[in-house]
Amino acid sequence: MDTTFFIHLANGLAIGSSYVLIALGFTLIFGILDIIQLAHGEIYMLGAYCTYFLLELTGMSFFPALVVSAFVLAAVGLLLERILFRPLRTVPLLNLLLITIGLSIFLMNLANLLWTPEQRTIPTPYMLKTLHFLGLAITVQRVLVVVVSIIVMIAVILFIRRSRIGKAMRAVAQDKEGAAVAGININLVRYVTLAVGCGLASVAGSLVGPIYLVEPTMGATPVYKAFVIVILGGMGSVGGSIVGGLLLGVIETLSAAYISLALKDTVAFILMVLILWVRPAGLFGKILE
Repeated sequence: MDTTFFIHLANGLAIGSSYVLIALGFTLIFGILDIIQLAHGEIYMLGAYCTYFLLELTGMSFFPALVVSAFVLAAVGLLLERILFRPLRTVPLLNLLLITIGLSIFLMNLANLLWTPEQRTIPTPYMLKTLHFLGLAITVQRVLVVVVSIIVMIAVILFIRRSRIGKAMRAVAQDKEGAAVAGININLVRYVTLAVGCGLASVAGSLVGPIYLVEPTMGATPVYKAFVIVILGGMGSVGGSIVGGLLLGVIETLSAAYISLALKDTVAFILMVLILWVRPAGLFGKILE
């Protein structure tokens, strides 16, 4: 049996899983705060750097470093909400969009200044181990990307559906004024949303850092893919982000393998145009369903 297709499929699921984590944070921030956070890719990049330096400088093992990095970047999200987004929450959406572009450029250049454009790889033993199953050979790190992403996805869904603050987030997403009248602490919801969104991006960066290269510009493409996924799945739809991310990862990988490697990043644009043409609301066009 030719296993090449299944190897590409497994790689696509691993890539798509990392896209899902970025897109989930992007979706939450947009759906609740009405912010198109184009600096989200730089949060992803900072998460990868944080994990890299924790491993290199402290000797910490991979999973504790991943968790610590997620909390560090969640704290960065709290800081951004307090000093940047909250004072600007009454400005038009276009102005906020331009501000996030400026933040993206600032963080990218700051990383260049602090750590130089040198490309690094997060060192983990999981890249050196290979699993063999039904004739397939795949590195443990790629399996971990999928497994950890699934665990995080389930945790996010349960958090939004079952927790008190999660229900408050859904209420704010649906009707901010009504939620405020009902006594929901809007500022707390904003804090939690930015923290969770940035933490998810950090986890994605930490998971793919051992597979790809860690560098200051590594967040540019993933944030573009996250934007496409949000459109594909439906603005503000958590379920749509999960389906859209996995779908994009698989289609990209298969098109690169069987058509042309040059099409890999073009596929996302083609999918976005097709979805906007056929179904402008996306596959699941509901708020935080």
